[in-house]
Amino acid sequence: MSGHSKWATIKHKKGIADAKRGQKFTKLIKEISVAAKMGGSDPDTNARLRTAVLKARAENMPKDNIDRAIKKGAGELGTSVYYELTYEGYAPGGVAIIIDTLTDNKNRTASDVRSTLTKSGGTLGATGCVSYMFQTKGIIIFDASKYTEEQIFEVALENGADDVTTNEDSIEVTTSPADFANVLEALQAAGFEQESAEIEKIADQMVTLETERARKVLKIVDRLEELDDVQEVFTNLDLPDDFEEGDEA
Repeated sequence: MSGHSKWATIKHKKGIADAKRGQKFTKLIKEISVAAKMGGSDPDTNARLRTAVLKARAENMPKDNIDRAIKKGAGELGTSVYYELTYEGYAPGGVAIIIDTLTDNKNRTASDVRSTLTKSGGTLGATGCVSYMFQTKGIIIFDASKYTEEQIFEVALENGADDVTTNEDSIEVTTSPADFANVLEALQAAGFEQESAEIEKIADQMVTLETERARKVLKIVDRLEELDDVQEVFTNLDLPDDFEEGDEA
């Protein structure tokens, strides 16, 4: 799940170590292949591919895996047809939810998403029912124990970032999707090692639920993210102040 919330901070801190690394790589490989198929195999002239490759590198994906994904997308190693589908709906408590998918089987994905959402107490809505509540932004997270906001701020703003803020023990750089790759590369070149780097859908207004209901929403998010065809899940959930790390389990 992504978004400006305490849960987002917890997820960034947890990192890929306790995520399913193989599943994460599979989703990144899909994104790289689709980007290469749509815009060509040169990251310098294909902004989407450049961003996908940067995300893969941020997750320490081996270079060989990245190169194979690019070649596959470009048709050099056979072709796979993927469709980009987005589903919208509501989780318990009226929390808005957006589910981005990449799939080679539309019927399977629709069935899996609908079943997972409804069995967990959510509802699938019509296209556009919640997407108007979100803006697409680049979000780059740094560990505030390693760097100061001032250090990050100077490089980020010089290279087109929209904002730099400190949330609890993390420093968050916000960019437009178009400037995301430039800002990330500039920060990396300056020696700053990010905790995470994603293009995310950020809600204009967050919804705070009490702990038990928030936990139910988090379980829905986890179940959706376990689906192979699901790339990202976004909500406007914010967590109550008394929510402790570990409550999401």
